[in-house]
Amino acid sequence: MFDISFSELLLIGVVALVVVGPERLPKVARTIGLLVGRAQRYVNDVKTELQREANMEEINRMREEARENAMRLEAELRTRAMEYEKRFQSVESNMRIELENVKKSSDPAPADPPEMQPEEDPRQMKIDFGEK
Repeated sequence: MFDISFSELLLIGVVALVVVGPERLPKVARTIGLLVGRAQRYVNDVKTELQREANMEEINRMREEARENAMRLEAELRTRAMEYEKRFQSVESNMRIELENVKKSSDPAPADPPEMQPEEDPRQMKIDFGEK
């Protein structure tokens, strides 16, 4: 992480021994070790959090892209549905017109009403006398 060689680490140890003294050096080294450990955990937590945020941004971007695609698809489907609706209405109106034309052409109006034949009265009997 810090890219410190062994000779540099040895030099830091000698300076610490001279400055702090041999009695307090173990306690100071332990404290420095704890602080470095905390700093490493903090840096790792920050890295993890940044990675999560980057992933969330990626997920949010993908979700937004999917939402836009869905909206475009919905608009396209609505447009096509309206086109087909208009076509079906046009076909339906044409079929109604043709049906009316067929009805008009198959029901010719009678030119002259048929002559009415007087019906025979069932009370009158016809008698056949056998004349030939």
